Amino acid sequence: MFKGSFVAIVTPFRDGEIDERTYADLIEFQIREGTHGIVPCGTTGESATLSHKEHERVIEMTVDIVNRRVPVIAGTGSNSTAESIMLTKHAKSAGTDAVLLITPYYNKPTQEGLYQHFKMIAESVDIPQFLYNVPGRTGVNMLPDTVERLSRIKNIIGIKEATGDLRQVSDVIALCGDNFIVLSGDDFTTFPLLIVGGMGVISVTANIVPGDVASLCNEFFRGNIEKAKNIHYRLRSLNEAMFYETNPIPVKTALSLMGKVSGEMRLPLCQMSEKNLERLKGAMKQYKLI
Repeated sequence: MFKGSFVAIVTPFRDGEIDERTYADLIEFQIREGTHGIVPCGTTGESATLSHKEHERVIEMTVDIVNRRVPVIAGTGSNSTAESIMLTKHAKSAGTDAVLLITPYYNKPTQEGLYQHFKMIAESVDIPQFLYNVPGRTGVNMLPDTVERLSRIKNIIGIKEATGDLRQVSDVIALCGDNFIVLSGDDFTTFPLLIVGGMGVISVTANIVPGDVASLCNEFFRGNIEKAKNIHYRLRSLNEAMFYETNPIPVKTALSLMGKVSGEMRLPLCQMSEKNLERLKGAMKQYKLI
């Protein structure tokens, strides 16, 4: 069920409000192009600037629009354990298939604190749960030994690994076993992570080229490793372009250039610099997206 390309979908805004019609169109675009699952309210979805009411609305919309055609993994993490539990309970009641829980940011908990945080959420809400390790965003790295401890909890079923460190990913896979699902959290590591035993990606790039990111995973799992590698290298410049500036600035800008969203973001995120905008346009033209 949780295998392949899962899009970390953007939240489109118009005049400061969630653009619900555009959001529905984005989901339909993803499903039509073969994306294996939808991940709302993650970093790419600007969850940090969504009110609780908006957060809940986005998750409810996603479940309704998807209508069980693909799995929905809702971002419900926070640096507050109580808030994470609240959001996770809502996601379960809304009908999501799983949740994605980021390591607490700013607090900088110890490894024991991380363990207790995720253990408490897992014991409080009976829903499949993915850990999310992204030290570049949070300032804390959840180590493989801590992940292994958490993997023994029955409803903690996997992790989104965004360290970019294949040694750490390999350690997690070795320690946690074949039943623990490891997903790439960095588009540029998707293919290498599959090679060492990962099961897919939660992708930023899939927002603009969902078919190609899904095809990379499909070809790999069909055993067509050379084809998957070729897609990996074809995506290379586009993956890089998605991080010319802080995510989701480039991907929202790209979707705007493709005519799919307004490109509006919430402060403190702002429009791309002219220099990086020209670089982004160049990468997109090379890929024949504009």
